[in-house]
Amino acid sequence: MKEAIKRGLSVGIGFILQFGLLIFVQLFLNKYIGIFSVIYWFLPIVIVLFMLKNSTRLSSDLPWIIFIMMFPILGGIVLLTIGRSYLKSKLLKRLVQKNDEYSKLLCQEELDESILEENDNIRYFRHYAKFPITTRNQVTYYDMGEVFYPELLKELQKAEKFIFMEYFIINKGKMWNGILEILKEKAANGVDVRIMYDDMGSIAMLPEHYAKELSEYRIKCIPFNKLSPFNGIMMNNRDHRKMTIIDGKVAFSGGVNISDEYINEIHPFGEKWKDNGIKIVGESIWNLTVMFLTLWNANQEEDTDIEKFRYDFSGDEIAMDGYVIPFGINPAAKNNVGEDVYLNIINSARKYVYIFTPYLIIDTDMINSLTRASRRGVDVRIVVPGVPDKKMVYGITKSF
Repeated sequence: MKEAIKRGLSVGIGFILQFGLLIFVQLFLNKYIGIFSVIYWFLPIVIVLFMLKNSTRLSSDLPWIIFIMMFPILGGIVLLTIGRSYLKSKLLKRLVQKNDEYSKLLCQEELDESILEENDNIRYFRHYAKFPITTRNQVTYYDMGEVFYPELLKELQKAEKFIFMEYFIINKGKMWNGILEILKEKAANGVDVRIMYDDMGSIAMLPEHYAKELSEYRIKCIPFNKLSPFNGIMMNNRDHRKMTIIDGKVAFSGGVNISDEYINEIHPFGEKWKDNGIKIVGESIWNLTVMFLTLWNANQEEDTDIEKFRYDFSGDEIAMDGYVIPFGINPAAKNNVGEDVYLNIINSARKYVYIFTPYLIIDTDMINSLTRASRRGVDVRIVVPGVPDKKMVYGITKSF
């Protein structure tokens, strides 16, 4: 609360200084207005040049640059108090620490060098993103949420040691009720059950103290990055993952959130909601486990040794479905691994690029990559929903 008041006061003082200084100059320093104007407009140029020098994503920094050029004093103060608030964020500092600590446990197994170097993205993961490539995995694809859901319930029933669930949206209804009944039973029998949902993604769906309610069933729960009007840029660092990890042996991921429209029990946005999911059995689950525990222990220090959650597949027979590389980033990451992967795919495309996406909001790098692919004869097609679930986002999508 003290930090929130401090930031609010800083921005308020910025408003007073910005407009108070202009009025003061007009009333008392009118004959020096030429000199003042030079100084006044020199300040934002210095700030903007500094930002350009250190910018890694100019598309993201452009709104700040415009704001600072229009209101130099106010913009500078807001940038320092809100825009760069992640420098003071305890959560982000812990995320950096846990990410550095746990990334050392993501070790690449020995593979044929020709395999590791045959693909742009495989080289990218090996040399830069540092997410291991594994071969001993069986992957099952589900084309609709209502096909995915029964398989999820079936595997949850088999849990013996732990269940980790991380979702952007958890909404009460048939889907969540079916899952929750199993989680209650498992937690009562000593299974380590942990739930993490995004506070913004679920804000209109779950009560404020839902984590405490779940704790009554011995279910541990964290609402990720709880919203605050004074959190600044940190408020935009959301957890959009959707994954379930069971005993380190089975994992589910994909686009399916925990809400009834995803299994077509309700139809708020048209006749059918189309999302897909996958089930993984195999060594690549460790990547997902480390990602989950990085966020969990950054929020709530609980595990001194996370290796105990790693399942040994050495004695199991697994049908190998190719290379699997689960990857992601946390809000503290400086690199945009997801975007880099898509850019690598588009830039190396020779025949076609087909994209199905609910939201098309892309930066200059992505626009240029898609455009260059089309210009070199690649068949580029993008499919977006005909019925929007978020009208504002849909308007931005259509603008592209």
